[in-house]
Amino acid sequence: MENRKTYYISVGAGEIMTVPNASPWEFKIQATDDEITRLRQIFDSSQDNSVDDFLRAHIPFVEYHNDSTNDIHDENLINVYEMIHQLGDEEARNHIESMGILNNFTSE
Repeated sequence: MENRKTYYISVGAGEIMTVPNASPWEFKIQATDDEITRLRQIFDSSQDNSVDDFLRAHIPFVEYHNDSTNDIHDENLINVYEMIHQLGDEEARNHIESMGILNNFTSE
């Protein structure tokens, strides 16, 4: 069994911290190195997608609701919240459940 360490997550900033006072954070989780690597990959994918989304915003004939970059953003966000729900402390799980975000989407 792998060692779990405590991490502090800021979803909006896409940050994973080992020290709680380094910058504002929303969720506390316990995760293995592999789980943190996966979470970092999702955050990185969201960052890469943000560039594509920015470029799409400058093309007036592509409608927002018909744009795959929005779907990728939503999927990444759901995946992040699913991982935090799975790995988070009780406060994190309760907060995510109160948001209702996992009830509206399913990841593939």
